[in-house]
Amino acid sequence: MLNLTTIPRLSLVVAVYNKPELLRLVFAACFRQSFADFEVIVADDGSGPSVKEMVTSAQEQYPFPIVHLWHEDLGWRKNVMLNNAIRAARGEHLVFIDGDCLPGKDFLLDHWNERERKKVLLGRRVETSRRWSEALTLDKVLSGEFERYGRREIWDGLNGDSLRVEDGLRIPSKLVRTLLLRTVKGMLGSNFSAARKDLEAINGFDELYDGPGCGEDSDVQYRLSLVGVTGKSLRNLAILYHIWHEPRPVSDPSWDRFEAVKKTHEPRCRVGLAKL
Repeated sequence: MLNLTTIPRLSLVVAVYNKPELLRLVFAACFRQSFADFEVIVADDGSGPSVKEMVTSAQEQYPFPIVHLWHEDLGWRKNVMLNNAIRAARGEHLVFIDGDCLPGKDFLLDHWNERERKKVLLGRRVETSRRWSEALTLDKVLSGEFERYGRREIWDGLNGDSLRVEDGLRIPSKLVRTLLLRTVKGMLGSNFSAARKDLEAINGFDELYDGPGCGEDSDVQYRLSLVGVTGKSLRNLAILYHIWHEPRPVSDPSWDRFEAVKKTHEPRCRVGLAKL
């Protein structure tokens, strides 16, 4: 059940639109986390009642606090819901993932331990194969089997059915990661984290984006850079597995808007946490 008596240090924001069967697996992966001082905020962009039922069941089953935020389905309004999640979050550091991504056991631990002042943490994800995703079960998640690579997982990577399989190898040593050139500079909306105060400094997510593509990651990273918040790579840390689905088209108007935003050099969006 939801426990509001203690304030968690970290808030995990899970962006969701339908697919309660995947959210069930995300909750199970959260239950395995080696870092325990967190809450989960389900940022629901207008799902049907089955997601609410899944959240209610998880609230009764798991010990960590779960908050469900929902608004009516009026088309893609993910950024509106992400701003709602920032307002509701009680943690000082916010981690963002999508509802079709499974965090490895040390995912939240890495996001917490690697945080630095004026840094946004940039994680990556393994693009799993259709075979791997369709064979996924609740037991595989709870047991941690989904994190272990066998011959079939390696073959999926070699065969191109899975992508970036190497990003599923956790390398705790910063020196080794540096020697192997395991760094990234770009933000993925499905695996990044930032201090609440830094997100507030840019007025959160720009709600004028009306489709996926860059408004929930590239735009945020750019505007954070304008207030002195730079990226820190978490490649081969904060391991995340993206469950396979048919590719979705990127919104061309979103890229057009991003190009316009860059010309303004303005860190605070006009329609975000506050309406300016």
